Amino acid sequence: MTPTNFLQSGKQTGFWRLSAAKPQLGAAGARCALPQPPDRFAPATRRQFLAGAGALCLTSPGATAAVAAPVRAAKYRAAVIGHTGRGNYGHGLDVVWLDVPNVQVVAVADADPKGLADAVKRLGNPKGYPDYRRMLDEVKPDLVTVAPRWLDQHCDMVIAAAERGVRGIYMEKPMCRTLAEADRMVAACEKYKVKFAIAFQTRYSQKLPVVQELIRSGRLGQLVEFRARGKEDQRGGGEDLWVLGPHMFNLICHFGGRPQWCFATVQQDGRPIRPEDVRPGNEGIGPLAGDKVHATYGLAGGAVASFDSTRNAGSRPTRFGLQIFGSQGVLQSFDTGHLPEMYFLPEPCWSAHRTAKAWVPVSSAGVGRPEPLENRGLDGGNLLAVKDLIEAVENDRLPIASVYEARTATETVVAVFESQRLGGPVRFPLANRQNPLAMLTEVSRQRTVGRGQ
Repeated sequence: MTPTNFLQSGKQTGFWRLSAAKPQLGAAGARCALPQPPDRFAPATRRQFLAGAGALCLTSPGATAAVAAPVRAAKYRAAVIGHTGRGNYGHGLDVVWLDVPNVQVVAVADADPKGLADAVKRLGNPKGYPDYRRMLDEVKPDLVTVAPRWLDQHCDMVIAAAERGVRGIYMEKPMCRTLAEADRMVAACEKYKVKFAIAFQTRYSQKLPVVQELIRSGRLGQLVEFRARGKEDQRGGGEDLWVLGPHMFNLICHFGGRPQWCFATVQQDGRPIRPEDVRPGNEGIGPLAGDKVHATYGLAGGAVASFDSTRNAGSRPTRFGLQIFGSQGVLQSFDTGHLPEMYFLPEPCWSAHRTAKAWVPVSSAGVGRPEPLENRGLDGGNLLAVKDLIEAVENDRLPIASVYEARTATETVVAVFESQRLGGPVRFPLANRQNPLAMLTEVSRQRTVGRGQ
């Protein structure tokens, strides 16, 4: 589907006519001497939730959506950073701007010549650059997309954009390779007053207020456990944790509160990982190991959470998603995107087979109600995210999925490998801001050198 067709289809559904209200802000607690944001992960009241975290409203389904034109008066000038062969342009993070009124894509950067030519054509013939720093210097855009899936360049790209005065950044997940890099990105955004949003598309879903109402009203009961799984394909284990885990951790923290501790095991071939198992990870992740991961977390809201992934143990349809267990029922959410598949079981014993209760679909209109919106998947989530980013710029507030939430999700991943390295539980914020697996291999190397002497 082309961007124009995507937007035109919203005329029938009211999809584009959305708005996000200003989030409620509070205190967050220190981390590595950097100023902290409001605790966006504190369990929210319904009023607080609807005031900010994912409150998105529909207007008339018949309202006319603005269609991108070759020439138009643009309030914001956007630039795209991609890298063909090293993460490309993520999950549609480049073309999302074509569907946003008052935004014009004025430039794109890609170090790969063919990839750059394709991107220029795809984005409506903006100026192309082989170097993103030169693009930022010459074009001076208001908004920037850091689109590559690979995360090894994310830190440098974000800092370069922040230093050059951009107002808003939308970036593909995962955030970066280490917590030290995350801290640098946070510091740059704070210093230059840049609004940063990460592509956690489900955080913008209109289904999330329905989940929050299940919690607020008591229909789900006391929250006792969150269970998340990755896709468990050939990436199962450590790579699944890095690539897809952040989506789940962001939702867990949103509903259950910030993690307080983590106790995890990382295995390879049925045994704990060893230094010789560590290898360069795909997609610029850095040192990586493990074909099986099990992690348990304690959350600020009082519940516990877990994440599991085993290589080549996936299913069709996928198990990738999150389950929320309450004292009065269970909520299931599968996959990610604009309108993830959701079901609610109003049964305290958590089993439909033992009682007459049945799983009930959850839509943006409520439990058991037909879905009035057309599911746009990740593209739909991207549209909601960049619209919220623009509103965050205009109203001087944090985006819904901010740089701080991106760092917390990264820290939740890193804690798994740090717990394995130390052989026990670790507390948040993590004292170690480096890659634990790099440290594991370095200690092994030093011991080998010592024995050789």
